[in-house]
Amino acid sequence: MKKYHFVFDNLTKNIKIKKILLKKYKNYSPNLSEVIIVLGGDGFMLQTLKKYQKYNKAFYGINRGTYGFLMNKYKNLKIHNIINKTKPIVISPLEMKALTKDGKICKAIAINEVSLLRQTKQTSLLQIEYGKKILIKKLFCDGVLVSTPAGSTAYNLSVGGPILSLNSKKIAVTPISPFRPRRWKGKVLPSASLIKIKNLNIEKRSVSAVADNVEIRNIKKVSIKINSKIKFKLLYDKNVSLTKKISLEKRMKQ
Repeated sequence: MKKYHFVFDNLTKNIKIKKILLKKYKNYSPNLSEVIIVLGGDGFMLQTLKKYQKYNKAFYGINRGTYGFLMNKYKNLKIHNIINKTKPIVISPLEMKALTKDGKICKAIAINEVSLLRQTKQTSLLQIEYGKKILIKKLFCDGVLVSTPAGSTAYNLSVGGPILSLNSKKIAVTPISPFRPRRWKGKVLPSASLIKIKNLNIEKRSVSAVADNVEIRNIKKVSIKINSKIKFKLLYDKNVSLTKKISLEKRMKQ
């Protein structure tokens, strides 16, 4: 019998299920549990993964939001039976280090993507480097995002970026509404790449950086890389793994 810690998003439709589960199963503390059960949507799952990262536990998400790409479909409340039939997927997040206009250094991790977005009516003017190479010298755009394979079917796909297989060992750099050069569609880079993005006009073209759902405003420059030391273990039902969901999105795109 596994030990579970339950985390519920504050949704009206979770009230009844919460009462049933907490009556049926003991809610162990996160450090004593073996699996953290998350009931909510993708956004809530991202928050929970980061909040409980230090405990190094497996996570099983039950979708109570809309699409629930990171979650499993709600079936029943026989948690023991469900968990015993799951398969694990291990993913590592992006780590962002940002320098603001006033010299403040901020750090955050992103499981899906890091986005740089214009803050005003002015388009942003960015320079992108990876390693010691300049990927693009001047990019006028609404923004740019760097996506993990797990996040490649989210915002990245919506702005025309490529879908990456989980085992691809790649990350995607995708422009958002590029104005100059219009034809630049982005780049797929090795996951070991260190990506640096610089705001070339801080005073007139202010930019914010968003790591999943953490926003830092008035960015001067950011560095982004995969942190392979951080590993999230996600559990999926046998027939609906994250790999299969990504493959399905690929077929739908074609």
